[in-house]
Amino acid sequence: MENNNSSIKIIALGGLGEVGKNTYVYEINNKIFLVDAGILFPDDSLLGIDYVIPDYTYLVENEQKIVGLFITHGHEDHIGGIPFLLKKVKIPRIYASGIAVDLIEYKFQEHTEIISPEICEFKSADVFTFDDIKVSFIRLNHSIPDMFGIVIHTDLGPIFHTGDFKIDFTPVGPHAEYHKLTTLAENGCLCLLSDSTNAEVTTSIPSESKIGNSIRELFSKITQRIIIVTFASNIYRIEQIINATVESGRKIAVFGRSMEKAIEAGLEAGYIKMPKDTMISNNSIESIDSSKIVLLCTGSQGEPLAALSRIASGNHKYIKAMPGDTVIFSSSPIPGNQEGINKTINKLFQKGLNVIVNSIIADTHASGHGSQNDLKMMINLVKPKYFIPVHGEHRMLKTHKDLAIDCGVEEQNILIMDNGEVAVIDEEGIRKNGTVASGDIYIDGNGIGDIGSKVINERKLLSEEGIFVISLAIEATTKKLLLEPSIVSRGFIHMRGSVELTTALVEYIKEIVYQELDRDILYAPLLLKKKVEDELSKKIYTITLRKPLVIVVLTEIDSIDNVLPENGKIDSEV
Repeated sequence: MENNNSSIKIIALGGLGEVGKNTYVYEINNKIFLVDAGILFPDDSLLGIDYVIPDYTYLVENEQKIVGLFITHGHEDHIGGIPFLLKKVKIPRIYASGIAVDLIEYKFQEHTEIISPEICEFKSADVFTFDDIKVSFIRLNHSIPDMFGIVIHTDLGPIFHTGDFKIDFTPVGPHAEYHKLTTLAENGCLCLLSDSTNAEVTTSIPSESKIGNSIRELFSKITQRIIIVTFASNIYRIEQIINATVESGRKIAVFGRSMEKAIEAGLEAGYIKMPKDTMISNNSIESIDSSKIVLLCTGSQGEPLAALSRIASGNHKYIKAMPGDTVIFSSSPIPGNQEGINKTINKLFQKGLNVIVNSIIADTHASGHGSQNDLKMMINLVKPKYFIPVHGEHRMLKTHKDLAIDCGVEEQNILIMDNGEVAVIDEEGIRKNGTVASGDIYIDGNGIGDIGSKVINERKLLSEEGIFVISLAIEATTKKLLLEPSIVSRGFIHMRGSVELTTALVEYIKEIVYQELDRDILYAPLLLKKKVEDELSKKIYTITLRKPLVIVVLTEIDSIDNVLPENGKIDSEV
């Protein structure tokens, strides 16, 4: 990687080739401006993993250059990694706005072991100066309040990082500052880094206010109890659901920890307002007429432990599904979640509930990310010299590149990058130059990075093929097998119904052990274990065409006298 202090280096540690984990490094004049620190929620292949974060090695190695962490907005894929980042790297100050500040402070309450840096709450008009570099902000529209694009003003020109956005001319909250975008163009925008999440969507994204009107209309027509699910991170949607509840003369009960925290943050920031008696406790539902109740729940993606899934399965602590209830999905399926959602919907229909999902008949959801027309409008308003599509899978980044070319950006001025690749901008142009450490770090409980791909593969193998454990007792001095090998199997075969197979495998194990112990070489327990595991794995596959995880537990005994009972006989069940 070039080490030229007069150049601008742009590095994504997360957010490229994926939707999530947004973490971007802008290294200018020997200073690092860090934009966002997000997490990625794991898919079904990452068994037992809670979150995925970027590899922070580059930030650890260059900690002294970091001037601050700048937050575009309060979604988890942009702020969820902050506690884990602070465990590795000292950040002088965090710059955030509005509701994002509250959500970050909640994280610090959960991670009390962290020494939290100062949070500087910025407003739209604020400008921060770091010697020869200035940072300013542009308000944009998204599904959460206080979404700001970040502008880094350099000697070569301004760099604009949009964050997540859509073009919404009738937003629920404040309007986007489009005049600032045109000012960027007038001043000569050096480089635009723009959200690519919906780059493949050709249809227009409805305004959030239109969804609010649709929800109010549905509430006015439904005569029985309403159960509505949405993303806990969609503060504007939650606000409109509460407003529709008040207008329809109902009370609302909230289920799901993430939903409760989102409402608390919305109330504190002033984005959610409601009469004091609107929200009721969970255990008072039965005392109120069901036609006067709205239940706001998590579980829009069919998550097994979420509130709606437990309602559908009939094991929720407070809510029993009743025929006539109407369930409204104010959300859209995240790719890969459709099967879980369908299972939940089927269970709801089986219980006699009505289900409404987003469709041309009922507008119950609108994405917070701009479609192709929105992305092209952003490019045309800003008119960047250079362009780097971010926050999207590779097919989305490529489509976004094509949109930029259609809008007049020269193809040689566009870079499609991978996490860890370094983009360099100087007076000669824009180019890739080198890489830095990057990759996925898995969070499993309290463990950070102690789960690698090998462990994930073992978990996958266990889930698909089961486990086969062999216990051996060897007298070390005489190199003798003291007991019959014992076998335990889980998820592979049923022991009682496979006596013939297990007997054959025990005899095969003994043959391998005898051959190894009879060899005129120094006794090496680890080599013996590996030999048995390898040979037994091959034998099992030959017989069953399956590959369970084979584990040998080897117990070494100094002398046979150490295990003989008083009667001098060895119990075969030991």
